[in-house]
Amino acid sequence: MRKLLVFLVASVAAISSKAQIGEHRNVVSLGVNGGVALSNVSFVNEVKQGMHSGMTGGVTLKYTCEKYFKTICSLVAEVNYANIGWKENILDKNDEQVVTSDGAALSYVRNMHYIQVPLFANLAWGKEEKGLQFFFQIGPQLGYCIGESYSSNFVSGDLGSGNMQIDRYSNRVSQTVAQDTMAVEKRFDYGIAGGVGVQLSLPHVGRFLIEGRYYYGLGNIYGDTQRDAFKRSNFGNIVIKMTYLFDLINKKKSI
Repeated sequence: MRKLLVFLVASVAAISSKAQIGEHRNVVSLGVNGGVALSNVSFVNEVKQGMHSGMTGGVTLKYTCEKYFKTICSLVAEVNYANIGWKENILDKNDEQVVTSDGAALSYVRNMHYIQVPLFANLAWGKEEKGLQFFFQIGPQLGYCIGESYSSNFVSGDLGSGNMQIDRYSNRVSQTVAQDTMAVEKRFDYGIAGGVGVQLSLPHVGRFLIEGRYYYGLGNIYGDTQRDAFKRSNFGNIVIKMTYLFDLINKKKSI
């Protein structure tokens, strides 16, 4: 954790220091982004899962401050809504889907609704004003859970009400079921996000970006003491998104 924070601070400091030795840029771009978030939660004790899919989208602000040799340096901030969570893969000892008495496969999906704020140091190579540009970005991300819900065919009741009921099927290989009825305990989330992508710039039209991103949560959604149900319960997200930006300010001497 310490090493990651040092790296991030050093990245931002390096971008700022380049103002003295590189080619100055003053480009402020604003726009919108949207895409899909594939997520799960790393539970310990383990909970078998598939990938939960949900939408994500929000606003993006980008400040391009410097070109150092062929590297274009920027700072990027976003405010996003994201539907993330987990989707359980409920198997028996033969690794087959557990079914109810009427033959339906057991299913459980938790949907958690977050406001997320990632902050990135962005390094790019390629065309600035017309053409393609490849970029890499990394930085911290903060999040806050504003709500949650679930869909299941074997759990009934409201999360956190204390009156939920769960059918415990004896042929279920994993008897770890506490997560199915527990509301999130720690709504504030934090971690590290990074991604790569390409940007297409078109004069008088704007900038179009496609990016793949990974987020690793450093916090847990449940308590992690010896008395709690889980020692770890942190998020991992894969995000694929598109962004459209238009320039509010664009002052530079060369491309």
